[in-house]
Formats: sequence, structure tokens, C-alpha cells
Amino acid sequence: MNPLKDPSRWPTLMQAVLALLAGGAQAASMAWPGSDQIIAFTVLGLRHGQPVWWLQLLAVGLLAWQLKGSHSWQLAARCSWLFGTAWLAGTFGWTFVALHTYGDLPFILATFAVLALAGLLALFYALAGGLFVALAPVGKVWSALVFAALWLLAELGRGTLLTGFGWGASGYAHADGPLGGFARWFGVYGLCAITAWLTVALVQILHVGRELSGHRRSTRLACALTVLGVLTLPYLVRTGSPDMLAQSSGNLSVTLLQGNIPQNEKFETSTGVPLALQWYAEQLQISRTSLAIAPETAVPVLPQQLPPGYWAALQQRFGDGQQAALIGTPLGSYQQGYTNSVLGLKASEAPPWRYDKRHLVPFGEFIPPFFKWFTAMMNIPLGDFNRGALRQSPFEWQGQRVAANICYEDLFGEELAMQFIDPALAPTLFVNISNLAWFGDTLAIDQHLQIARMRSLEFERAFVLATNTGATAIVDHRAHITASLARHTRGILVGSVEGRTSVTPYAWWVARFGLWPLWLLAFGLVALALHAKLKNRQANKVALQHAGSSEAP
Repeated sequence: MNPLKDPSRWPTLMQAVLALLAGGAQAASMAWPGSDQIIAFTVLGLRHGQPVWWLQLLAVGLLAWQLKGSHSWQLAARCSWLFGTAWLAGTFGWTFVALHTYGDLPFILATFAVLALAGLLALFYALAGGLFVALAPVGKVWSALVFAALWLLAELGRGTLLTGFGWGASGYAHADGPLGGFARWFGVYGLCAITAWLTVALVQILHVGRELSGHRRSTRLACALTVLGVLTLPYLVRTGSPDMLAQSSGNLSVTLLQGNIPQNEKFETSTGVPLALQWYAEQLQISRTSLAIAPETAVPVLPQQLPPGYWAALQQRFGDGQQAALIGTPLGSYQQGYTNSVLGLKASEAPPWRYDKRHLVPFGEFIPPFFKWFTAMMNIPLGDFNRGALRQSPFEWQGQRVAANICYEDLFGEELAMQFIDPALAPTLFVNISNLAWFGDTLAIDQHLQIARMRSLEFERAFVLATNTGATAIVDHRAHITASLARHTRGILVGSVEGRTSVTPYAWWVARFGLWPLWLLAFGLVALALHAKLKNRQANKVALQHAGSSEAP
């Protein structure tokens, strides 16, 4: 039979629909898209823009249930690909707004670009699902571990290869909930593996539970409750105990500026540019806190293009030693190249402190090879930028070491961790400046906030976000949002943030070894599963040979 026509290798309509629905639920688990006005959502504790940890477990559990019933690795791979495509398209579908609304890319081509990217990245999960069924690990515990290893490899691959785009990784759904306490030990990718193991373990318990009765069923239920109890321990420690190891470096008062400059005007010299220059200069002049922060490209033109005396006035304002400012602006020249940067102004700082963005956005800040035709079709005024160094000195101010990052750089916790190699120089708090106006009033804003909260859990550091349109917020070292501004409004957020000096286990080992321990662990488990598969096949072959020889006359 032609394998392409074999119906057992292709999902039925019901299987395809279930895989797509599960993928959609996975996307919704990172930031719930529903309205707060629907009573049913309120009863379930579903709030717009908030992560839903149990929905993420349910979504992957449905996929695992399908994989368990798959008769071929091809069927498993295709169901997993449908799941991954729906999940990823539902997660970063807002890129359509940047491509079509602000980039002037035709509707059909922008839609195709989003789906193509989702489908391409979903191949990681297709490979994981197909290999899981192909290896067919023996034993309930072993099977769950192998699935967790394969899922971890898929998440790591998507998040690190080809510049990496781990946006919407399954671990981000657990910024709230019982599993969040694992972040300080294993990071978001460790959470991805733990949740994958947990879902398969629970699916297996349910499968076996249907076949058991009486005392054995009660025993199985007790085991399940024990597993859940162990996994709940990090949550209890996180919320109920004092900070035994954390050390405070004091409080810092901050002013966060949200200009709400429309994206279609932001770089227009007759509208958005003069508005931004005037508003941000006025607010920086009247700020009264220790540190004022303006978002990404708050000053939207190069220094040499500014009105005479603009920078000199700001430097004079923050030159008395009482206050400081962090301001997002592009820097450079045609000869030297350009950078997306943050300038720090304070007394006795000449030249100003500077941070240059390192992890650039493909197509927005650098053009991948062979894709100049694609960017030529978009009306986006950003092109190729130079990359900043991996480890850049923090901005030191009033006892705090402030580590800056720009836009989606906070997605890459393994890169932020490089600053923790020397605890004496490690950041005491993080500041992210962004301009998410590219994506309109979409879940991109909420998802970006959940990413920052996950970084707070990983490093136990406060995270301050200053953005053009939202979310402008202060997140403490326990990932609690202590203050925020209404999005898509022009406003000023004044608050206080506490710095910390302790180093979490995750920060310690990732700073030294990167993500290699997770890669090696996952590959090791898969290699053991493959070895067991080959050994079992060889044993079956020998058994068949013995059976054949004993039946021979």
C-alpha cells in the first residue's frame, strides 16, 4: 500500500479538529483572550490577559491522549504539527498587525507569512510527537520521561536555533499557579519539561484508572494526589515563606513614561517626532523620582538630527547628582552603523552610560540572508542594526545595578543570566524598554508582561517595564504586579521598586553553562529510549528465531 494513501497515517477529521482545538487552548493559556464581562469566564477564574496554568496542562494532555492512541509515528507527527501550528499562530498572530497595518504588506501575504512561520516552527513539535510514538517507550514512568525530554528538545530548538523565537513557550502559562516555584531552579524551559512530564503522567493514570477497580484504583488515585502534592510544594514555598536567602539592596523611586505615540506617526517628522520630543523632554524635566525611564526610541531620531541643545538640556537636568534618567534612542551613523540603544544620564557620567540592544528582531532590525525582497515590500523605517555585546555593564545608581534590555530581549533568560557570573556585579533589578505599538491593542502586550514576570521568578529580581503603549508596569521579585498604567493612554507611572542581591540556582548554573545541561539531559533520555527500543527489537528477533527453529521438523 502507498504510505501516502494509508488512512492510518493521516488524522481523521475528528482527530484534526481536536488537535487544532488543543493547540488553540495552549495559545490561550499564556494570556487569556476572553472578556472579563462573561460570567462563565469569571467563575472559572479566567481574566483577560492572564496566564491559565491548568488550561496549558489540559491542552498538552489532550495532545498526549491522541499520541497514546496513535497507530503510527506519521499520524502522531501530523497531529502534533496541527497542534503546534494552531498554538503558535494563535500565540503570535498579532505579528499580522505589524506586517499588514503598519508594514503595508498585502493582506494575503501577511496572513501567509504568519501561518508559514507558525507551521515552520511547529515542525519541532511534529518531530517530537513522531519520535515519541516511534520509540514507544515501555513503562509508564519511562514513557512520561521520554515525552518530557522530546518536548524539551522541541522548546529548546524553537527558542534558540536560527536566532530563536521562544515566544509562547508552554512554561509561560505558569507565571501564576503551583508550578511557578520551579522557575528559580530550572527556568522556563525546565518548566516546559516538568509540565510535559506531568501531563503524560496524568494521562497514563487516567488510562490505567479505567482498567482498575476497588483497592487498586484507590491506590492509583493516592499516587496521583501524591504527585500533585509534591509539585505544589514550590508554590507553597514561593507564597508562604519569608525570603530566607534574598537580600534587599534598598528601594528606588521611579517614574515611567508612556507617550502613546501612534505607530503610524512615530517616525513622521511633521507629527510623531516633534510630539515625542516635546512630551518626553517636558516629563523628564519635571520628574522628581530618583530614576526616570523613557521607552524604546522615545527619542525617535539620531542625536545629530535633534534640535540644537536638546541633549545638552537633558544632560544638564540630570547633572546635579540627585536624579538620573534612562532614555531609549537610536544611535550611530551611516559609516559606523546604527544601534537600538538606551542612554543613561547622571552626574559625573561623560560620555553617558550606554546599552546597545544585542538580540535583534529579524526583518525589523536586521534582514536575514535572501529576504531583502520581503523587507522591501514593507513600509518599516528600521533596517540593519549593529548588535551590542553579550555582557554590558549595568547602570549603577543609588546602590542599584540596573540591567537594561530592549523589546523582546527579556524573552531570552539564558542571555540575561550571563550578567550573574560574578554575584558582586550582578544586576539588582531589570529595566525593559519597549515599543509594542507595532502590534496594536492585542495580546502581545499581555504576553510580554507575562514574559517579564517569568524572568522575575527565574532571577528573583524586580522587573520594570517602560513602554510606548503598554504594558508599563512594575513587577516585584515575586512576579507580583505592584503598579501599572492603562494601556494605549498617555501617562506617567510613579512608584517604588526594591532591588535584590541574592543569586537563584537557575541564574548560577545558566550563567556558567548556558542551556547545555538541559540539552544534554534531554538528549541522554532520548538516547536511552532509543537504546532500549533497539535492545527490545533485537530480543524479539532472537525470540522469533528460537520459535521458528523449535517448530522446524
